[in-house]
Amino acid sequence: MFRYLSLALCVLLSTVALEAQKDTQTKEQGRLENCGVVMQEVLDVPDNIPQDLLTKAECVIVIPSMTTVAVGVGGSYGRGAMVCRSGKGFSGPWGAPAMFVLEGGSVGFQLGAESTDLVLLVMNDRGMNSLLNSKVKLGANASAAAGPKGRNLSASTDATMRAEILSYSRSRGLFAGVSLEGASLRPDDDASQEIYGRKITAREIVTGKSIAVPASGRHLVNVLEKSAPRNQSNGAPSR
Repeated sequence: MFRYLSLALCVLLSTVALEAQKDTQTKEQGRLENCGVVMQEVLDVPDNIPQDLLTKAECVIVIPSMTTVAVGVGGSYGRGAMVCRSGKGFSGPWGAPAMFVLEGGSVGFQLGAESTDLVLLVMNDRGMNSLLNSKVKLGANASAAAGPKGRNLSASTDATMRAEILSYSRSRGLFAGVSLEGASLRPDDDASQEIYGRKITAREIVTGKSIAVPASGRHLVNVLEKSAPRNQSNGAPSR
């Protein structure tokens, strides 16, 4: 009798574990799908990210519904995805997404809401490599600035020329550049594992040559391909 009870318990625990895994996977897939929705909505705003900047970005990070615990004080937390251009010199098509976490630091009193969508542009190799190597503190390990907005706005300002990462926020229907200095970004390899069904690092996803874009990330990649298909930065070879 004890033997049968033990077997039944093992089966029950296995079933619960599998269901929990499915729930986690579904949650991460939903988060990644939402990244595509947010990116599309941001680019549909008339006065949005300057095209000059988007076409020169090597990677784009989207953090939907970042939660701010205390306005103007630290306590911010959000999870999303980073997509980078593929190929030598990051001149190829947009690649597969890697999951990321943003936490800590002040995001500025101008957000004025409990949750905010963020879009970050990674403008050069140094910024991208910093993010792939370890946890990065914006303003310390990587230079960051509030991004200018406006489709016809010149991108050649001092702030944008120096910054490795440019950041934008969308809160209560308002879209603007926002300072994230003091916040930290790090790869969320556990979430990436749920998306891809195997243990995989952000570096392997971004630099891998045969990493297929998952179905849940296709919308985000398609939006970027449509809006900025080619890298127009000076350091990128033409295709």
